[in-house]
Amino acid sequence: MKRLLIAAACAAGLSVSASAQEPVKIGFISTFSGPSGGLGQELLDGFKLGLKNLGNKLGGRPVELIQGDDQAKPDVGRQVAEKMIERDHVDIITGINFSNVLLALAKPVLDSGTFIVNVNAGPSQYAGKQCSPLFFSASFQNDTAPEAMGIYMQDKGIKRVYLMAPNYPAGKDFLAGFKRYFKGEIVDEVYTAFGQLDYAAEIAQLRDKRPDAVFFFYPGGMGINFVKQYAQAGLKKEIPLYGPSFSLDQTVLPAMGDAAVGAFASTFWTEGFDNAQSKKFAKDFEAEYGRIPSPNAAQAYDGAFIIDAALKATGSKLQDKAAFRKALENVKFDSVRGNFKFNTNHYPIQDFYLAEIEKDAQGRPIMVKRSLIVRDHADSYAKDCKMPAS
Repeated sequence: MKRLLIAAACAAGLSVSASAQEPVKIGFISTFSGPSGGLGQELLDGFKLGLKNLGNKLGGRPVELIQGDDQAKPDVGRQVAEKMIERDHVDIITGINFSNVLLALAKPVLDSGTFIVNVNAGPSQYAGKQCSPLFFSASFQNDTAPEAMGIYMQDKGIKRVYLMAPNYPAGKDFLAGFKRYFKGEIVDEVYTAFGQLDYAAEIAQLRDKRPDAVFFFYPGGMGINFVKQYAQAGLKKEIPLYGPSFSLDQTVLPAMGDAAVGAFASTFWTEGFDNAQSKKFAKDFEAEYGRIPSPNAAQAYDGAFIIDAALKATGSKLQDKAAFRKALENVKFDSVRGNFKFNTNHYPIQDFYLAEIEKDAQGRPIMVKRSLIVRDHADSYAKDCKMPAS
């Protein structure tokens, strides 16, 4: 009997050891083609750098990174996710940069029992009534950066603001967030087609309204074209531009050039953050990829460290989903942001700052941190989240 117990214990030990050596399968779905292809690459590069600095392991286990291009199309994103679940048996899905894509794929992923630990898109739906034990956002909730800018512009005494965004879930979240805290006059609220690249008509309409300022959200190629056309129309010095960092960061600033200088952004991180983890990240990223990182890359880098820390807390055992969930909820890691924790709805609580676009010593446009806008800012949907026990 004693021999049987010893044999069973040894077998169990071998099983745990074998499990610990099996790779963690990460499905990284993002936009790698078309005008917004750079957004996906930025996220992937940040995540890969995080893996590199963790010895290409998560929780001590090797990593199998499976990449998929959603083409910024919700139906394609869902198809890619379903293949990763059914064919590749991934443990975690991450990487999605557009909220409409995330909303299309989230249900089949979560219904399969697979975790989403996303590093960009933060739609309001999964922050509130649709919150899930298996869904975590390592980045932000869409409304929060615009809320911070609404707070700043309200406090600054700006009276009349013109709003612009693409007509898709994140665009609506961003403008809703801004209006939640800005109480001045909204001169107009304009939603343009998702993927639109010509804004001549909208800029002419904006000029006629003569607002005190413009708050806009346009990621990727949309933002590049809008800011350049805005400057070409001669409005840059007349009507200042304000936006979240996702419209004025290193995913777009090199292409915007001088057109972006003088604009203001609300952000949870800039290239010049001075904590040790951020300094190492920024230095390593530029050495690895030859460019300045954006907040997108920074949050993806954090995402790798979040998964690593949670896995270590569970003894690197992903099969115990309740334990992994609890470890994520209470995760402790060194964030490039300095201050980060998950709220009860699995979205971040973090600080937001005002940044201004200036040129660095090499003539490159960068976000320069000016001041703290709000500390420990939580999203407005957490109160609606009745998180299931499992």
